Amino acid sequence: MGWLRKEGEGKRNASLGRRNREDEKPGLGVEGRDFLQSTVLLLCRCLSHMFCSSVPGGISLRSTRRPCEILGSPKWCCVFVIVLELLYVLSGFLQNGRKHLWAREGISPFFPYPSIIFGNSFMEVVFNMLSSLLSGRGDKKVICNKFIQTSAVTCLQWPAEYIIVFGLAEGKVRLANTKTNKSSTIYGTDSYVVSLTTNCSGKGILSGHADGTIVRYFFDDEGSGESQGKLVNHPCPPYALAWATNSIVAAGCDRRIVAYGKEGHVLQTFDYSRDPQEREFTTAAASPGGQSVVLGSYDRLRVLNWSPRRSIWEEAKPKEIANLYTITALAWKRDGSRLCAGTLCGGVEQFDCCLRRSIYKNKFELTYVGPSQVIVKNLSSGTRVVLKSHYGYEVEEVKILGKERYLVAHTSDTLLLGDLNTNRLSEVAWQGSGGNEKYFFENENVCIIFNAGELTLVEYGSNDTLGSVRTEFMNPHLISVRINERRQRGMEDNKKLAYLVDIKTIAIVDLVGGYNIGTISHESRVDWLELNETGHKLLFRDRKLRLHLYDIESCSKTMILNFCSYVQWVPGSDVLIAQNRNSLCVWYNIEAPERVTMSSIRGDVVGLERGGGKTEVMVTEGVTTVAYTLDEGLIEFGTAIDDGNYTRATAFLETLEMTPETEAMWKTLSKLALEAKQLHIAERCFSALGHVAKARFLHETNEIADQVSREYGGEGTDFYQVRARLAMLEKNYKLAEMIFLEQNAVEEAMNMYQELHRWDECIAVAEAKGHPALEKLRRSYYQWLMDTQQEERAGELQESQGDGLAAISLYLKAGLPAKAARVVLTREELLANTELVEHITAALIKGELYERAGDLFEKIRNPQRALECYCKGNAFMKAVELARLAFPVEVVRLEEAWGDHLVQQKQLDAAINHYIEARCSIKAIEAALGARQWKKAIYILDLQDRNTASKYYPRVAQHYASLQEYEIAEELYTKGDRTKDAIDMYTQAGRWEQAHKLAMKCMRPEDVSVLYITQAQEMEKQGKYREAERLYVTVEEPDLAITMFKKHKLYDDMIRLVGKHHPDLLSDTHLHLGKELEAEGRLQEAEYHYLEAQEWKATVNMYRSSGLWEEAYRVAKAHGGANAHKHVAYLWAKSLGGEAAVRLLNKLGLLEAAVDHAADNCSFEFAFELSRLALKHKTPEIHLRYAMYLEDEGKFEEAEAEFIRAGKPKEAVLMFVHNQDWEAAQRVAEAHDPDSVAEVLVGQARGALEEKDFQKAEGLLLRAQRPGLALNFYKEAGLWSDALRICKDYVPGQLEALQEEYEREATKKGARGMEGLVEQARQWEQAGEYSRAVDCYLKVHDSGSSSLVEKCWMKAAELSIKFLPPQRSLEVVRAVGPQLIGIGKHSAAAELYLNLDLVKEAIDAFIEGEEWNKAKRVAKELDPRYEDYVDQHYKEFLKNQGKVDSLVGVDVVAALDLYVEQGQWDKCIETATKQNYKILHKYVALYATHLIREGGYAQALALYVQHGAPANPQNFNIYKRIFTDMVGSPGTNSAEAYHSWADLRDVLFNLCENLVKSSEANSPAHEEFETMLLIAHYYATRSAAQSVKQLETVAARLSVSLLRHTQLLPADKAFYEAGIAAKAVGWENMAFIFLNRFLDLTDAIEEGTLDALDHSDFQETDIPFEVPLPAKQHVPEAEREEVRDWVLTVSMDQRLEQVLPRDERGTYEASLMAASTGVRALPCLITGYPILRNKIEFKRPGKAANKDNWNKFLMAIKTSHSPVCQDVLKFISQWCGGLPSTSFSFH
Repeated sequence: MGWLRKEGEGKRNASLGRRNREDEKPGLGVEGRDFLQSTVLLLCRCLSHMFCSSVPGGISLRSTRRPCEILGSPKWCCVFVIVLELLYVLSGFLQNGRKHLWAREGISPFFPYPSIIFGNSFMEVVFNMLSSLLSGRGDKKVICNKFIQTSAVTCLQWPAEYIIVFGLAEGKVRLANTKTNKSSTIYGTDSYVVSLTTNCSGKGILSGHADGTIVRYFFDDEGSGESQGKLVNHPCPPYALAWATNSIVAAGCDRRIVAYGKEGHVLQTFDYSRDPQEREFTTAAASPGGQSVVLGSYDRLRVLNWSPRRSIWEEAKPKEIANLYTITALAWKRDGSRLCAGTLCGGVEQFDCCLRRSIYKNKFELTYVGPSQVIVKNLSSGTRVVLKSHYGYEVEEVKILGKERYLVAHTSDTLLLGDLNTNRLSEVAWQGSGGNEKYFFENENVCIIFNAGELTLVEYGSNDTLGSVRTEFMNPHLISVRINERRQRGMEDNKKLAYLVDIKTIAIVDLVGGYNIGTISHESRVDWLELNETGHKLLFRDRKLRLHLYDIESCSKTMILNFCSYVQWVPGSDVLIAQNRNSLCVWYNIEAPERVTMSSIRGDVVGLERGGGKTEVMVTEGVTTVAYTLDEGLIEFGTAIDDGNYTRATAFLETLEMTPETEAMWKTLSKLALEAKQLHIAERCFSALGHVAKARFLHETNEIADQVSREYGGEGTDFYQVRARLAMLEKNYKLAEMIFLEQNAVEEAMNMYQELHRWDECIAVAEAKGHPALEKLRRSYYQWLMDTQQEERAGELQESQGDGLAAISLYLKAGLPAKAARVVLTREELLANTELVEHITAALIKGELYERAGDLFEKIRNPQRALECYCKGNAFMKAVELARLAFPVEVVRLEEAWGDHLVQQKQLDAAINHYIEARCSIKAIEAALGARQWKKAIYILDLQDRNTASKYYPRVAQHYASLQEYEIAEELYTKGDRTKDAIDMYTQAGRWEQAHKLAMKCMRPEDVSVLYITQAQEMEKQGKYREAERLYVTVEEPDLAITMFKKHKLYDDMIRLVGKHHPDLLSDTHLHLGKELEAEGRLQEAEYHYLEAQEWKATVNMYRSSGLWEEAYRVAKAHGGANAHKHVAYLWAKSLGGEAAVRLLNKLGLLEAAVDHAADNCSFEFAFELSRLALKHKTPEIHLRYAMYLEDEGKFEEAEAEFIRAGKPKEAVLMFVHNQDWEAAQRVAEAHDPDSVAEVLVGQARGALEEKDFQKAEGLLLRAQRPGLALNFYKEAGLWSDALRICKDYVPGQLEALQEEYEREATKKGARGMEGLVEQARQWEQAGEYSRAVDCYLKVHDSGSSSLVEKCWMKAAELSIKFLPPQRSLEVVRAVGPQLIGIGKHSAAAELYLNLDLVKEAIDAFIEGEEWNKAKRVAKELDPRYEDYVDQHYKEFLKNQGKVDSLVGVDVVAALDLYVEQGQWDKCIETATKQNYKILHKYVALYATHLIREGGYAQALALYVQHGAPANPQNFNIYKRIFTDMVGSPGTNSAEAYHSWADLRDVLFNLCENLVKSSEANSPAHEEFETMLLIAHYYATRSAAQSVKQLETVAARLSVSLLRHTQLLPADKAFYEAGIAAKAVGWENMAFIFLNRFLDLTDAIEEGTLDALDHSDFQETDIPFEVPLPAKQHVPEAEREEVRDWVLTVSMDQRLEQVLPRDERGTYEASLMAASTGVRALPCLITGYPILRNKIEFKRPGKAANKDNWNKFLMAIKTSHSPVCQDVLKFISQWCGGLPSTSFSFH
């Protein structure tokens, strides 16, 4: 990549410590020099080891021991060191003359690896000591840390501030902590440590060992989860080891570079072992970003760069430096911009490292030192910022925005931001959005990014987004962010955001917690907002310029200014300034927004400046800016409060006069000082506020605190008495008590309460603590009460002590008889004291405490007196309860009185129910109305008669109308017969449609119109034009509304109504308004209306007449089309004239256009003037146009002169020619344009032609040498003979073309032309020109006479056959034949073809003419090969014509196919029946398939019954489908279905008989059809048995037997039929099992699976388990429900044994297979049950019947004479080869 270069290569910087070898001076020979150098170096090494032997294997950092202490004497130390220095310098010069920098750079060769010095080099220490010896003094240099080691230190890293990691020769890796001055072993190995490196963060280390082991250790794995310990075994000692971001790079003496993954697997290998120029790798270093690795070897540096896109290392071009020798050390500058290399020979080389470098806006230098790292340098100040992706992503374009202060850069997945001034950098995750982000840098702490409706905040210096919200408002004035701008007490982080959710809603977010702390919904649009610096207050202004203050903590909003044109917080404080028109408003204490300082200003506030101890508001007054100074003391007060510096705040307030603002500040300070326990300040605040008591109390408290502080030290405010007094000051006496009691200061707590006269709390404390003076306290308390005449409290005290009489006496003395009564009521013994009770009741009545007296009377059982007292005391509840028990008659009266009382007390709501109870409806209604209980009022009114309720309904209606519940109000008005009020209500509410609808119901239309028009006129007088309009429109009088708007000059509304109600008059209205406005001088408005009327010309004329040419030009250009503005410009220029016109037209770019326009408008004088002044080249053109104008005016002589001036004499000639002034034309032509003489002659000839003087015309044209024109003139005149003559004489070359043109012309003329061609053809024929005659005949086309055309064509063919060569005649016939066919002359065409032996063409002609007999005869007689050809076409013809009956005689199969296509199946089968068996059954199968698709399986079955069932395998699916549809169809389980089953049985029997004779015999298909035959037989026999009562058990057994064939039958239908049959004959066990199975199957069909079926009931039976799942339910829902109910009922019957019946085999009686033996019995032909005994065998093997069942069947036939049973018997005889001998015979 070329980013590594040595300093000085292409730069002005000098390379450090290296000199080119060519500059070396000659010296000793190589051998002698090397020997001398080796000797000197050996001596140095020995002396060095001698010197360092006192510090074996140590690491020293500025040791506290001076070097002279080690050697014993400073003198010897200096001498020793100087000798070493001289010897080593000598060796260095001997080695190729190379000068070393170890003295300057702190690199000492005297100290081999057992001891290393850091900080100032050892030589620096030596030189300091030398200067100290010479001067007698020196700087003190000390070693701060020393770590003694047991073996040599081989490598070392300093990854963190206090941590040094180093490797030892013995294999240990140790850690030295410079803070604790201790070292410890991290881990140990048995192999020499050859290399040590750290990761990019310095939190992990790698060590390489001599045995190739690489070990990894983490101080902190940073969540990576990577393993520690032995990582990999490198093939050789990894002297070169580097830990990059994505891998570990190791190399050594094998000359291979290996990159390992994070867990030790090999990623890449770079093999240089075959490169003879390469040596072993000695050292490696990874760049600070971890994306580049440099490896050093001999004379070479190799660079590897990590490719993020490819995820591999890429090798850059190596850096080769001759004579560099082995590189032993590499180190990077921390920003990655420089690389230093140390060599074995003592050289230090510095290299500049960058990928690329660019200059940004000539102000910044961008250096890309790696894919993920950029150094940004300010060229003016020299400051540098390192921009780096911490995730290793490649940095793309870097931008410097925000007044060149802020950095913005993108990577593939992150966004980098930075502040150049503060060097705060951030990297946040960011998905690319195409560069559509918008950045705002108004806030110095945070970057605001807006992208796709999302607002993101990034705090500089943080790698996480501060917050993200959704908003569409990206104006910085609508977003406010505050980030720790003023630190608050007790709040570490204070980060708030305020933004707009929508135009009327503000959200406030706490960015630290990420939650919403406030939402403000405002009634108007917000156009500005800002938080204060502490984030506790929000200011916002709405569109109406009202300024609002929102307190976030209390969620309260206050409008502080009703008109605000400028507002701003004062920086560094919570002071607010704003402008209200000509007033400057200042809030020094924002906590009291009602207190504002206002001063008058005469301009607009433009800004605020704060500095130099003052704050100034800048106001522009005219052209000057005036500064208004704010009260800095008040501003500083708020700042001091926020900073917690209350002393400074007090000092500020001391200097101020007492004003309301100052008073509010003293209160705030007092509160805060108390909270902070700064009591002296609080005392001062209360003194200033005039709170003497608080100030005195705090003064005493401060004295206590000061005394404690003097005696015991510390803060006196923590003393318990101080804390208790502060609690007392806050009136928190319980807290003060607790503080006292915690210190066991009981007396002080009691004294506190006594001083406050809180005796109860004092006595409670004494009781709690068991104080000995408790009784004394109580007595003192009682005595105090009596002394202070607190008889009530004394009575309560006596009552609490149980002395009731004393308490009553005290209560009565205190004038509290109610309390005395309460005591009496609670004590029965006191009620017996009649005198006492009477005394109390008298006192109660005297004190008008009637309710309490009533309670006492009721208690002593005196209800009459009690009721009287209750009534007097208005205690109606108790009175009613008492009356219900003692005086029921009085209840109604009391309820009414109660209601009256409640009404007097304004408790109308409560009075309603009492009036209802008292049956006082009117009062109840009035109370409900008064209480605004409208629903209750409506309820009561609905119960009243109409006359009573009608006067109240309108009052309720008025209420609902005020609530805008108009429908309810309308209903109530209607009930109250006040429809007019309802109409007025709707009218006032602007609901004209409802009002009109209601009015139309109860008023005449004309009255409605009068009402509405009157109301509208009133609205008009009030200026409510829109309301008036609605009224006019409602009564369909829009013209009145239009007149109104016109009258008041509200033209927009007028136009709107005209457009809505009279759109046809809209343009006229606009035009009329335009004229009126023009007359009034309101030209702009007139323009609008003219343009709306599409009368732009009127607009232009208006402006022209007013001299406003610019406006006229503007309108014409905008609305007048392409050339209108040019015309206006022309008129404008014409009005100016002269030079002014030229200047104007040049300005508009219309000079030439104006000249043309002037000429077009015949203003030739103006045109000549313009051309003379500016466009001289246009003068001839104007002359020409002037000449043409004169020509049009008939001024030919003047026109002739102008044509000649224009240089157009030819135009003058043409003018005279046009006017047939031949002499003048000839004169001008001869004088000025000789070339036009011929044209004059031609023109004269045309005149002769018009006069039909052809001879003269011909002579003139020949004089003009224009025979072609003569030819054309004759052609145009139709004189073809003269034309041919001229052509032959003068242009013979065109004779043939002219002849052809003549023929074409004749063709175009139709019949007249055709007759000419025929005549000419006859002439050719007579002349013996047969070929030309034929051509003429062939050119004759249809001219309305087909006979003429036919004769001509036939004549042409006849002549060609007779006289022309065969080839030519053949062509003619082939041309004529299709044309004859085209006109329907097929026979004539065929005859022509036959004349030339064209047999096929003749046959085709006959076929096209449908003359099939002629076609067949020609084919048969002339060419028999075409007989099939004719027959095939004949068949297709019959097919296409649908003549199937005729087609049968030609092609039966085609006819049958046609019947099928036409759907004529009956005719098809009838016709096929007459054919062979194979054809018949092909179409029977097709018909059956069609019927099955249509759902007609019965018709398909009947088809095979009629025609038999052949054993064709192609038909097997048809038979199976008929069987499947039949057994699955409903309604077949009945006697009526016998014939259907018999047909199916007979067809299957016929099929099986045919299969026996075919190749399919005994095949699986044959066996399947035999099974189907058996099933069909069972079904047929079952239907026959169902018709005879005696055979119902036989039918049931057949249904049960069918269950063994459910693999072919619908299982649910089979089990249902078997169960129903068993139930019918009383076999309940079987019925229950079969029907239960049926229900299981129905559930399985609904679920779509049979997996849940239980087969336990059918074990050891031949009923199959695996059956197909039916696709649908075969039993209706109603019948299924009946079965479900029956099964449920039977299942509850305990007597029913739910098992299948068994026979003597121990097997299910209907099973053919014996469970125990496996022997299979034959099924009975009658029942299907197994035959176990009494077997009757038939002739056909395998066919048998049970004798009993057989005889039973025969007996039933005999007794019932059933024909269907006889048919069954007949079938059995046929199927089984006859009946057995035991059978009966029937006649």
